[in-house]
Amino acid sequence: MSKTVLVNVRCFAVGADLTSQANKIELSSEVEDKDATNYGSQGWKEVLGGLGSAELSGEGQWEAGDLTKIDDASWAQLGGVGPWSVSANNDASVGSLAYFMGALRSNYTLFDAVGEIAPWSGNAKSATPLVRGQFAHPPGTARTATGVGTGLNLGAVAAGKRMHAALHVLSASGTTPSITARIESSVDNTFASPTTRLTFNAATASGGQILRTAGTAITDTWWRVAWTISGTTPSFLFVSSLGVL
Repeated sequence: MSKTVLVNVRCFAVGADLTSQANKIELSSEVEDKDATNYGSQGWKEVLGGLGSAELSGEGQWEAGDLTKIDDASWAQLGGVGPWSVSANNDASVGSLAYFMGALRSNYTLFDAVGEIAPWSGNAKSATPLVRGQFAHPPGTARTATGVGTGLNLGAVAAGKRMHAALHVLSASGTTPSITARIESSVDNTFASPTTRLTFNAATASGGQILRTAGTAITDTWWRVAWTISGTTPSFLFVSSLGVL
């Protein structure tokens, strides 16, 4: 990806798409520097990497009315942990770059002076590692029946590493709609005999979940999201992100 002007950053906060309600998204990460200086450090400060952390902050135009709006979503999420996925100035299409993590919604600020467009701002702080991965399902494709997504060559998972996966259910409609999403792996892009590695809880309304594998080695290199849908005339919009860390 070459130099870019930020005009299309997508931000998914648990079950809300904040893209049209945000005009600034900032993601930061750091690793603590722990002082390990001693008499053998030759007069130079010596440090070791400690705990890592990440924080996502955003701001934009305030709206309220349902859980797709920033006010309703923020109040529902405040003090809770859920998945946050951010695009790198793209449309969140399958295979495009994604940064995601499970995060604590730690604060929410709203309103301003008379005559101003009502603003909001808020922060979410990492409760799981920040992962640099790819989108495995796009936000604008409605799913009404059981199916599978496009395969991604994300590589094998070494021992001690994990496949991380985020699911954002943005909307659900129909009579008793239910979607159960899962993450499958395969030795190649045919997915002739896929293995289920992670299974999300069944979802019947907007919301989000984040999962990761146990840390054992996985030699499969191809990955995809699949889903089982039930109900009468069900329809779901959802986003999924995958990455190894």
